[in-house]
Amino acid sequence: MEDKVLTGKVAIVTGAGRGIGRAIAMAYGAAGAKVVVASRTPDTVERVAKEINDAGGTAIGVAVDVGHRDQVFACVDKAVEAFGAVHILVNNAQGFGTEADPQPSTVFVACEDTDEDEWEYTFRTGATASLWFMKACFPHMKQAGYGKIINFASSSGQIGFEGNTCYNVTKEAIRALSRTAAREWGQYGINVNIINPALETRAFDKWKQARPEFVEALKDKIPMRRLGNPDRDAGPIAVFLASSGSDYITGQTVMLEGGMHTLP
Repeated sequence: MEDKVLTGKVAIVTGAGRGIGRAIAMAYGAAGAKVVVASRTPDTVERVAKEINDAGGTAIGVAVDVGHRDQVFACVDKAVEAFGAVHILVNNAQGFGTEADPQPSTVFVACEDTDEDEWEYTFRTGATASLWFMKACFPHMKQAGYGKIINFASSSGQIGFEGNTCYNVTKEAIRALSRTAAREWGQYGINVNIINPALETRAFDKWKQARPEFVEALKDKIPMRRLGNPDRDAGPIAVFLASSGSDYITGQTVMLEGGMHTLP
C-alpha cells in the first residue's frame, strides 16, 4: 500500500483524544489526510492535532460532545470551513454511564435492572450520535462522489454478552444503521463499514479492573493470544477502509479481534 493513500482527503475522527480514535487520527495524518480530531476535551484534541502536525501532517482539533446534536453538526461545519470537504468519517466515540454520572466503560447489571437513564445516554452517544454525524456528512460526501464511513460496534452485541444490555443494544443498532446506509448510499460512491474491535484501551483497562479474571481468560480464547494494539492493529485497517482500495466493500463488519469470534 502506498504511504500517502489518503492525500487530498478530509477525515473526521470522533473520540480521537485517546485510544483507538487517536491511533486512527494519527494513521490518517501519516497517510496524507487532513484530519479533524474530534473529542469532548479541548486540551486533548489540541494535543493530538499538534502531534499530527508535528509529524508533518495536517490537523485541527474540534471539541465536541457527540451526545448533543448541535455540536455534532457544528463539528462537520468546522471541518468543511477549514478544509473545504469531508470524505471520511470515523464514528468511534461512545459514552458510558449517564450524562449526570458518566463512566469510563460499560456498567455491568442484569437486564431486568437496566437503568433507563444509562440506556438513553448510551444510545444517544452511540447509535444516535453516529446517525447525526452521518447525516451531517452525507451531502458533502455525495457532492464529492466519495465517502468512507467507519462505525464502531462490538461482538458483545452480536453474542448478547450478559450484563451489558445498554452497550449491546446501541452497538447492534449501529450495525443495522450502517448496513442500511450502505445499501442506500452506495450509489453515490459512499461506503459504510463497521469495525468490531478487541483492543487494549482506557475503557478496556477499566473493564479489566472490574473483571480481571474474565479478561485474562479472554486472552486465552483469542487465537492470536493477545488483545489488539490501537496503533499496530486499528490504524492500518482504518486506513484501508478509508482508501480507494476498499471501494467494493460496504455494509461489512470487520472483526478486529485476533480471531476471537469467527461468526458467519
